[in-house]
Amino acid sequence: MKAISIHQPWATLIAIEAKKFETRGWKTNYRGTIAIHASKTEPVKVLRTLPKADQIRIMNRYYKELNIESGAIGKMPVGSVVCTAELIECYEVHEDHTGDAVLMLGGVTKVWVPRDSDEFAFGGYYNGRFAWELTNVKLLDNPIPAKGQQGLWNWEAPQ
Repeated sequence: MKAISIHQPWATLIAIEAKKFETRGWKTNYRGTIAIHASKTEPVKVLRTLPKADQIRIMNRYYKELNIESGAIGKMPVGSVVCTAELIECYEVHEDHTGDAVLMLGGVTKVWVPRDSDEFAFGGYYNGRFAWELTNVKLLDNPIPAKGQQGLWNWEAPQ
């Protein structure tokens, strides 16, 4: 199956269904099952680059969805496939006059992402980027170690 490597905490946010779109600087024509691979980049390193409000928002969602009280960063797997999902659409991102994100397909607005939403905080919704819509997410009971790659790549689940 196809796979995509994503930095933590975003890979886990997808796995716990707190993030419905993966934003990228490139579009894809691929539709179908996709493995979500958490890259080896340490989550603490990534989180420190974000505004404090976004850090808190991310950790609050992680604690709530997994029903844990502390140590979330240490529980985020790296270098592993954490879930599978269905990639059902790829939208072009536009910012409207209010700063909200408008996801378009063929020049027609299909999805609106308010700038004050978790979804907006969990992605890069800038003009000219693309939002990949993910549904039917299946969290793996145990992350499966795998070497990631850039772009879409092929991954075979162990038998």
